[in-house]
Amino acid sequence: MRTRRGLCYPRADVCVDKIVVKRRDFAGDNMACRKRRRFTPEVVGKSDFFDALPDDLVVSILSKLSSTARCPSDFINVLITCKRLNRLALHSLVLSKACPKTFAIKAKNWTDSAHRFLKTCADAGNVEACYTLGMIRFYCLQNRGSGASLMAKAAISSHASALYSLAVIQFNGSGGSKSDKDLRAGVALCARAAFLGHIDALRELGHCLQDGYGVRQNIAEGRRFLIQANARELASVLSSEAASNVSTRSWLSWSPHPIPHPNHRHPSLPGCPLLSDFGCNVPAPEAHPASRFLAEWFGARGGMAGPGLRLCSHIGCGKPETRKHEFRRCSVCGAVNYCSRACQALDWKLRHKAECAPVERWLDEEGDGGEGNGAVDENNGVIAES
Repeated sequence: MRTRRGLCYPRADVCVDKIVVKRRDFAGDNMACRKRRRFTPEVVGKSDFFDALPDDLVVSILSKLSSTARCPSDFINVLITCKRLNRLALHSLVLSKACPKTFAIKAKNWTDSAHRFLKTCADAGNVEACYTLGMIRFYCLQNRGSGASLMAKAAISSHASALYSLAVIQFNGSGGSKSDKDLRAGVALCARAAFLGHIDALRELGHCLQDGYGVRQNIAEGRRFLIQANARELASVLSSEAASNVSTRSWLSWSPHPIPHPNHRHPSLPGCPLLSDFGCNVPAPEAHPASRFLAEWFGARGGMAGPGLRLCSHIGCGKPETRKHEFRRCSVCGAVNYCSRACQALDWKLRHKAECAPVERWLDEEGDGGEGNGAVDENNGVIAES
C-alpha cells in the first residue's frame, strides 16, 4: 500500500494570500494553486496535524473503528467528515474488517446506496457483508441465485450462520420445489456449523439424529448434542453483556413473568428456559442483524412474503416461505409454522407451549393439509414429518 510521506504533505506556510495562492515549482517559476485554500484568520500559519498523519496509520484506526462499531452510524459518520476520511474509510482493508453491527441496517432505511455499500463490503472480502446481503437478496429481493452465491461465499470462509442458513435452505428446498430438498447436504452443513460453535445448528443436528432425518437415527447421540447445545446457550449468556443487567437468581426456576431484557426495544420478552430442563431461565438470545432485517422487511408488508406465504413463527428468525406449505406446521393447533426444528424447539419453550391449544381438525387455507404436517412432542418440542 502506497502512503504519502511527511515531506510531500502541504505545508501551512505555502498559502499566504487568502485570494490567490502561489508557490514555486521545481524549476523555480511561480505557479498558482489549482484549488483555492479556505483559511480563517485564526488558523493561517498554523500546521494541520491531521494532514501530517500517514495514510496507513489512518487506515489502521478506521479498521479498528469498523470492527467495533455498535451501529451503522458509527462508521457512516466518518464517510461524511471529509474527503480524505471518505476515501480511506472505503479502503478494502477497512471494509473487510467491519463487524456485523455495521450492517445492521433497518428495513425502512433500505436504499440503493445501502445496497451498494453492502456490495462494496462483500467485494472487499467481508464475510458478514456476504451473509447479510445474501440473505436480503435471497429472501427479500427474491434474487435466489445471487443470494445463495453470496451465502456460499461466506460459508466457504467458515461463517457459521451462513452454513446454517444454507442447511435450512437444503432441508426445505427453498427457492425451488419439494423435490429439490437435499437432507444429507443439510445435515453435513449443520455438522460443519455446529463444529464452528453455532448453537442452533448443533440443536438442529441433535434433532436430526434423534429423528433419523437425513441421517441414520441415533437417539442417544442426538440427546447428547441437544444437552451440549443447551450448555453452550447458557455459557454464551453468562459470558455476554446480557448477563450484567439480569439477576441470575431469576434463572434458577421457571417463571411465566417476563425477564427484563437488556435491549429496551423488547422489554417484554420472556425468558427462554433451556430445552433439557436444567432449571435455568435465560434471556432470549439476540437475533442476527440479517434476521432482524428480514422480520422488519416482511413485517412492514403485513407479515407475509406473498400470497399464501408465511413467516417462521420464531420471533428471532424472520425467514419467509419461498413456496406454499414449505415450512413445517404444528399439528396440534395449526396456527404456527417453522423453517427448522431448532426454531420450533426454541419457540415452543419461549411462548408457544403456553399458547398451543389442541384442535379436533384444522385445514389449510387453500386445501387439506400441507407438506410439513407433523406431530409435536411436548417433552422436547421436536416436529416429526409424516
